[in-house]
Amino acid sequence: MLFRRPPVVDRPVRFALAGCGRIANNHFGAIESHSDRAEVVDVCDIDPAALAQAVAKTGARGHDSFTAMLQSTDADAVILTTPSGLHSRQAIEAAQAGFHVVTEKPMATRWEDGLRMVRGCDEAGVRLFVVKQNRRNATLQLLKDAVSRGRFGRIYMVNINVFWTRPQDYYDSADWRGTWEFDGGAMMNQASHYVDLLDWLIGPIESLHAYTATLARNIEVEDSAVVNVRWRSGALGSMNVTMLTYPRNLEGSITILGEKGSVRVGGVAVNEIQHWEFETPDPIDDQVKSASYETTSVYGFGHPLYYDNLISVLRGEAEPETDGREGLRSLEVLIASYLSAREGRRVALPLHY
Repeated sequence: MLFRRPPVVDRPVRFALAGCGRIANNHFGAIESHSDRAEVVDVCDIDPAALAQAVAKTGARGHDSFTAMLQSTDADAVILTTPSGLHSRQAIEAAQAGFHVVTEKPMATRWEDGLRMVRGCDEAGVRLFVVKQNRRNATLQLLKDAVSRGRFGRIYMVNINVFWTRPQDYYDSADWRGTWEFDGGAMMNQASHYVDLLDWLIGPIESLHAYTATLARNIEVEDSAVVNVRWRSGALGSMNVTMLTYPRNLEGSITILGEKGSVRVGGVAVNEIQHWEFETPDPIDDQVKSASYETTSVYGFGHPLYYDNLISVLRGEAEPETDGREGLRSLEVLIASYLSAREGRRVALPLHY
């Protein structure tokens, strides 16, 4: 693909960010950690208080209109930390204005919107990045290495649990939260990074069957879900998600059981390697203890590492780890899960041939 914007070689990479809510601070911090190579030059939000805080934190120019920001910024890339249902329209608008696009998860709330984002960025000759910072967690990097090098032998079974809590006042804090149009439910929003692990770690999914339920929260979307999965390799698995755990976030985990190995990575957000056993020892096993870390944040600490790759790509020094097409892989699993739950049937992947 031919990209119309040349690599940034003689100055820091410039970013403009839209959506100055809770996750924006992770992006600001990540960019600050690469201050010799990147900077935030513009920020945008329709909430005056959130915008003022972002301006004070970054020193960037503030805007209350996304379109106005695009018209005046000298950024190289636009970061979308807005409600998920806005990502598609904003990504295409930014691409048509000539900017690379960085979008938070999920990249879209509808399959066709995700496809439009990829197509729109292709046609505009700009890059589309989808944030998957959890892949850069040290615990998951070790697990990915073990899977990639075949240490499990044949993988038989996989289980993922996301047992977190989101009280009603979380959803009540903004009109868009808990809506189908702008947010998505427990699977689409909170568990999106865990859905990503199904394909990234284990491989292509053959089919799945899901149930969703709204058991306690006064919202349009689900607060709980279960998914049964069959991979093309023959492996079986399940994913259990709820935002109703009492009284606080309890667990974000993945367990892989294979012919020659068993691993469980748990903690509140896949931050603790709790079991690591393989038939054949390997020098990398010495890193298991140091890979675990303490955290109260479900976001992990992967944003700076994610931005290291992103900045290197825009400088012409690397290839993207998670571009738009990679983002579509987990979006497809999410959409298939919602289709299955709605229609009460097993859904085969891919959705389109």
